[in-house]
Amino acid sequence: MGSRAESSGLTLTAQDAALIRGMIERGDRHHDIAAFFGVNQGRIAEIKNGSRYPEVPIANHDELPPPGPYLTPKTAWLENRLH
Repeated sequence: MGSRAESSGLTLTAQDAALIRGMIERGDRHHDIAAFFGVNQGRIAEIKNGSRYPEVPIANHDELPPPGPYLTPKTAWLENRLH
């Protein structure tokens, strides 16, 4: 059995948590939210259930990014290669 993969180094901030709460309230899929922030869906669930950043309020709707799905790194890479 191999060792674990190296951490991505990406962390979520309180500001990210506010956006995530707003995106969840809007009805965005956890998969799309996780892809936007570059984290796994478990981090999104932790914010939703309050085990991370429970004190952070929901961001205003006008502060949220557009709803997903978002381009994956693969899709962006392929599009850039073709141009």
